[in-house]
Amino acid sequence: MSPLRMGGARVEGVSAESLTAAAGSLDSALGTGGEQLPPAPSARAATVVKKVGERMSLVGGHTVVALAGATGSGKSSLFNALVGSDVATVGARRPTTSKPTAAVWGDEPAGPLLDWLGVVKRHHVDGATRGSGTVGSLDGLVLLDLPDFDSRETSHRVEAERVLELVDVFVWVTDPQKYADARLHDDYVSALATHDAVTVVVLNQADRLTAAEVETCVADLQRLMARDGMPNATVIPTSARTGAGLDVLGQRLSNAVTGANAARSRLAADVRQAAAALRPGVADSEPEIKAKGERDLVDALARSAGVPTVVHAVERDYRMQAIQHTGWPMTRWVQRFKPRPLRRLRLDDGRGAVTVTEADVRSVLGRSSLPPPTPAARAAVDLATRSLADKAGASLPTPWGDAVDAAAAPPGHAIADALDQAVIGTSLRSRTPVWWRVVGVAQVLLALVALAGLLWFLVLMLLGWLQFPSIETPMWGPLPWPFVLLVGGVLAGLLLALVSRFLAGIGARRRGAVMDKRLRSSISAVAEERILAPVTAVLERHAQTRSHLDRAAKV
Repeated sequence: MSPLRMGGARVEGVSAESLTAAAGSLDSALGTGGEQLPPAPSARAATVVKKVGERMSLVGGHTVVALAGATGSGKSSLFNALVGSDVATVGARRPTTSKPTAAVWGDEPAGPLLDWLGVVKRHHVDGATRGSGTVGSLDGLVLLDLPDFDSRETSHRVEAERVLELVDVFVWVTDPQKYADARLHDDYVSALATHDAVTVVVLNQADRLTAAEVETCVADLQRLMARDGMPNATVIPTSARTGAGLDVLGQRLSNAVTGANAARSRLAADVRQAAAALRPGVADSEPEIKAKGERDLVDALARSAGVPTVVHAVERDYRMQAIQHTGWPMTRWVQRFKPRPLRRLRLDDGRGAVTVTEADVRSVLGRSSLPPPTPAARAAVDLATRSLADKAGASLPTPWGDAVDAAAAPPGHAIADALDQAVIGTSLRSRTPVWWRVVGVAQVLLALVALAGLLWFLVLMLLGWLQFPSIETPMWGPLPWPFVLLVGGVLAGLLLALVSRFLAGIGARRRGAVMDKRLRSSISAVAEERILAPVTAVLERHAQTRSHLDRAAKV
């Protein structure tokens, strides 16, 4: 219930704690929203947060009521009638009021409050001096007579608007001739439609109309107020000259003062209005993105990082090592003189451990010898990041979408270095397959068998050349055993080497698949850290901003 409604003075209102919390939420929204929030509403919201802090820090229970109106509406006369003495200057020459005039009821000092309001002209209302329309106690009321908001003097209009930003209760004073003035309704009443709980509308100079005409004007003014967003506005017809309606207006002011909630109600309305103005700057939800699910991005980064090249080198390296361990002993030594694929990429330290050491990294400035990404690979990365940014920012307002685009596009050299570090930092180490050792031992045994047969032949040849008595050679069927050992050992070794090459091809593909998975996991971590994490941070800021604004709007 509004503190301005007729009836009991004590009404449920906004607590200081809830108002402070709402202002804090609004301030947090400005912090998390940053440049992505519209500048004009942001500046307005920052002003509201500052105003709440300053107003709540002032000691005292005063209620500031402003009489605001157009030139000739009689608000200064109404002000004097409420005060009970001629404090404000009234005259035929317009504009008359150039600076706000304050009338203070009660003994509680209002100096700090008036200093904050910037009001110099002050009048203390004697308790024995009451205007003809006052009803009940007005102790704690600070009544302001403002300059005309339609004054020809720009400084007068600016001063009126400045003070209106700070007061607790608005009393819009109009007259039968100007009650439909567009400036009043469009620039002030409509702009403060959310402040209906602290708004009073006065149709002054009602003594110039008949009773029927007053009723017609009041009904039409209520219609205009409803159009402006205040359907429940009550219009009070008054006359400063005859005193008509001043008792009703005085009762409203007395209720506002006694309720001691008008200041917080007005500030709460300001917070809600500021939050509502900022709310279109954020969407109602955010898309979900996750590193493991962005396969296209990881694929593009893997191509750019040279992962296919590394995997191919791993497979070739595996086959070379397999031949070196399982090939025919008489020829496999040749593999030692062939360049190792991983070593040429600086991904092998030359001691059989397929990973670089820290010293090796420093010696080559932390870079591998992988070829730079091709234009096609770079284009694929750009396309994947743009696709991610489009997915993340499609449903967001334009400033947030631009922030997502910027977060999804890190500097080229930075991402290239990170990808290279991910590759050289990934362990390509793997245990030596058992079958290599088994086949290697078998090859050695077959080589020894062939060597035994060869030596046997050489002994027989030497005995024949020296014309020693021949030694009977054992036979295996029609074939002598030296021949069987020599030829059988060689053929079996070559056949085993061919089978080992076939098995090495299968093993190389499996080893390549394992290393490809490892490398892609490292690439995925880079994508998470350098691309997805910044994008996620923008989306989290967006969600936090929306949450803060929604909490601020509930005050």
